[in-house]
Parts: sequence; structure tokens; C-alpha cells
Amino acid sequence: MPSRHAADSPVPALTLPPLAELLASAHVVSLPLTTRFRGLDVREALVMQGPHGSTEFSPFSEYGDEEAAVWLAAAIDFGWDAQPEPLRTKIPVNATIPAVAAADVAPILASFNGCRTAKIKVAETGQSIEDDVARVAEVRRLMGPEGRIRLDANGGWNVDEAEHAIRLMSVYDLEYVEQPCASVAELAEIRERVAYMDIPIAADESVRKAADPLAVARAEAVDLLVIKAQPLGGIRLAIELVEQSGLPAIVSSALDTSVGISMGAWLAATLPELFYDCGLGTASLLAADVTARPLKAVDGYIPVERVELDAALLAQYAAPADRDAWWRERLARCYAILEAPAA
Repeated sequence: MPSRHAADSPVPALTLPPLAELLASAHVVSLPLTTRFRGLDVREALVMQGPHGSTEFSPFSEYGDEEAAVWLAAAIDFGWDAQPEPLRTKIPVNATIPAVAAADVAPILASFNGCRTAKIKVAETGQSIEDDVARVAEVRRLMGPEGRIRLDANGGWNVDEAEHAIRLMSVYDLEYVEQPCASVAELAEIRERVAYMDIPIAADESVRKAADPLAVARAEAVDLLVIKAQPLGGIRLAIELVEQSGLPAIVSSALDTSVGISMGAWLAATLPELFYDCGLGTASLLAADVTARPLKAVDGYIPVERVELDAALLAQYAAPADRDAWWRERLARCYAILEAPAA
């Protein structure tokens, strides 16, 4: 049943295909990771085949249905609607270094072919600032002076901790620091405190998980936006957000399969300006994928293309029956949210 939502609705406006059509093409997979990431050893995702190509619905399991419904809207939009014409055929991407010991950095960095930018996870629960410094120092050693280094704290520091950490790691020539603190007010304060170091501050969670994703731009709390296609409801809404913010944007993934990464690459390819390498090389963190041609970096780039699902891989990495049922039930609940008349 078609459903159109008002502009102020928490989910974007779109025309819905029948739920049965979504479920008929759905495959739930459980993909092992090469390295533990975000506390996960496997990444579950639901992929589908729409008239315009493969698409993905993969909000993390802990997300509630209202938030997850926005991810479903993005999946439907990418699979069932024509997308804006891309301006680029390939996207420069960064390596992503999980919160591993310094001794484990080299093989992970090497898996990102040709990438000259590395995003390093810091502020991991249970780790110390010394762990972060050692990891960052090792990445700098391996990449040399020409490599670009950015940090991602996922909101894990308070303002004082962030200031201390950024000062300690500034000697490694930081490109920017992503989400050092959780709130918009904290981001504004840390941006002011570290301004003398000329290290930009970027927002991720304060955009994709916020009721008002433009609040961080209006508050002049950051210098850059990190955007993801699925959490923002799809490519067109993400482009609109960037335009309204007036800030440079970096497109990133949410540990997607190559299908979700292809959505992010398409978003990056349609932005009028793309000044930074994007966080779309994360297929290298997966030990398995849903396609025989995963979107891994080659010479530091990934292509902008639709991903062909591989039936053998979908069968090999099919999620257990209980998890398959869980994802299908979740999709149906999120579909009901999108289908509900606007208040």
C-alpha cells in the first residue's frame, strides 16, 4: 500500500511496495568479521532485490523500531526508486582501524589496498589513553608522513578527556577528530578549546542519531559532518541535509555488507563536492560478503556500482532460523511504521 509521510515526520516520504514483495526477496545473513568491531564478531544484515537492484536493511540489533524504520526507508528507496545521477565513477576511501593493540595494526592496515587515509577508533570502553596513543603512533609509523590520520571516539570522552586526548595525539598530525564527545553542547565546547591546534571536529552520532540532525550545524559545534545513507533515510535526504548544513561532508558506512556500501558510494558520488576520503572501505573488515565482487579498496578507491548478490554466498552465510525470523519480524514492524498515516 502506498504511504506518504509529511515533511516533519520522523521517517521520510516514499511510496511503499507491498510488504510481501520485500519479504519474498529478503535474505538474512550473518557475516563473520576479520577483527572484533563495535563489540561484534559477526555482522547481521538483511539484503533484498528491488527493481533497481540490490539493497540493504541493517540497523544494529539494539536500535529501536522507530530508528530502524528510517533505515528501512533508505533500503526501499535504493532498491525500488531511481537514484540521482552520480557525478563520479569511483570514491576515495580510508582504512578503518578498530580498537586493537598496536601490534595488530599492520595486517589490518595492509588489507586496505592503496588507502592513504586511516580512521582510528579510540576511547574504547575498557581501554586507556595509552592504548589509543600507541595505536595512533603505530598507524603514523606505518603510513609515514604523507598519510592522513583521523580519530573516531564515538562520543566516548567528556570535554576534559577529549581535550587531553587530542592534545596528546596532535603530534601525529590529525586530519580531524570525529565525535569526540556525545552532546552538541560538548562538541561546541571542545571545538572552541582545541581551535588553537587547528584540528577540525566532525559529528557522526550527533547527525545520524539526532531528532534534529541540523542542530549541530546551527550551533556551529563542528567543522564537518559524517553522513551515512541508511540512518538518514536514503541518498536524497542525506544530500538535502548536507546542503542545508553548509558544511563539508564525509560519507561513511555502518559496517554494511557491500550492498550497503554501494548505497554509500552512490551517495558520495552524487555530492557536488567531496573534499575528504570516505569511510566506505569497510568491506575489508568482513571475512565474508554477499557478493563475489566485494567493494574493497583498490588503489585507495571503490567503484560506484550496483552489487550483484551471490546465491551461493547468501546460502553459505544464511543466518540461523531464529535470527532470520527475528529480522523478518523486525522488517514487518518497521514497515508498519512507514505505512502508518502521518499524524
